[in-house]
Amino acid sequence: MSNILDLAGIGAGPFNLAVAALMWDKSLTHRFFEAKAEFSWHPGLMLPGAMMQTSYLKDLVTPVDPTNPCSFLAYLVEKQRFYDFLNAEQRTVSRREFADYLGWAAKRLDSVEMGSRVQSVVDKGSYFELDIHGPKGQELVKAKNICVAGGKKPHIPEFCRPQLSGSCFHALEIALRNPDVHGKRVAVIGGGQTGAEVVINLLNKQWGKPEQVTWVSRRSNYLPLDETPFTNDWFTPAYVDVFRQLSQPRKEQVVAEQKLASDGISPDTLKELYQLFYRLVHLEGDRDRMVLMPNREMVDISNYGAYRIQLQNHLLGGADGQEWLDADIVILCTGLSEALPPCIAPLQDRIVRDEEGRLLLNDAFSAQLKGDDSDRRLYFLGTGRFSHGIAEPQLSLSAWRAARVVNDLHRETVYNNQQPNHYMNWITPKKAKEAAVA
Repeated sequence: MSNILDLAGIGAGPFNLAVAALMWDKSLTHRFFEAKAEFSWHPGLMLPGAMMQTSYLKDLVTPVDPTNPCSFLAYLVEKQRFYDFLNAEQRTVSRREFADYLGWAAKRLDSVEMGSRVQSVVDKGSYFELDIHGPKGQELVKAKNICVAGGKKPHIPEFCRPQLSGSCFHALEIALRNPDVHGKRVAVIGGGQTGAEVVINLLNKQWGKPEQVTWVSRRSNYLPLDETPFTNDWFTPAYVDVFRQLSQPRKEQVVAEQKLASDGISPDTLKELYQLFYRLVHLEGDRDRMVLMPNREMVDISNYGAYRIQLQNHLLGGADGQEWLDADIVILCTGLSEALPPCIAPLQDRIVRDEEGRLLLNDAFSAQLKGDDSDRRLYFLGTGRFSHGIAEPQLSLSAWRAARVVNDLHRETVYNNQQPNHYMNWITPKKAKEAAVA
């Protein structure tokens, strides 16, 4: 059994990097395989001025292991910018700097193997066998446990797919495409943070001076991210533990209710946008350059030389709410959806799921294989919005999530991951309720 890894990681994005960083000096054998030759994190969204919505202290390790050599503070010190960073008084950091930090951490970790693609994962009974194609050719790797970092793929409405082209594309690609928008009518579809950042860069002539930018959002307005203190308590270990106790129907209701806690526009970005619109309209006399269309949902799109977008105005509703928009370029800021890597296809039919086809994960983010009564673990990170709450696909609890995985692997408390909430009484314990009734 000595040639069988204790853990093999598939993918080396932020979630698996956190696991690798927390295991760097531990006894269990582990390797993490990443298909990309060089680390990158959403390179197509590295827009000028794009900022993180999560504190830099919620990095890969700090919330559970602040002395770990892969902390953001260690990164600042090694890069010789610690004092400059402090003096800049930034509440958050740029997306570009955080991506650089993640790449720096990946290089520090010997267990992370770039340019190593996992072609397939086969169940061998007491272990998994991974077919790895890497810099040195093909290698068959045996591992008792697997940690799959669920990636993201662009969410594209089905009716948009036939129109995808160099002038109709998802925003995840925009910084790589660098579209020429000079003199063009541009439609930005989606009223979240990405849509806001794309609009800012369009109006700042990042890719040329557009004739007009129309920003469509199905939300009732361009709504702010709720990042106030009590809302942020939803992104704490104590709250996740409470969320886990809810019934599945109630979990789904709560996730929907909390949408703007994870999917709104940063207040600083909204202020920047409004000031930009003010300058355009009142100081530059360019009122027609920007058109704001909230409360509209794109329901169809066709191409007649230009794009014709059919919208439904939900403020009006019914037939009165049908509207059309013409554009030369369409940028879809329609979000990302969870995506499991194709290499686990041999296991897909055996993974236990709920009635909606979603992964059934335990407290430590492990799924069960049908017919498997062994003590192996198959961890899935970033895929548990409806099992662990809105914080699960976010960076906020990366370190806490990774610590749960590491503790579970060791079958002991390697990291003291209990951080009780001292303010919020989310539910009354069962024993207390029984005592009150008595």
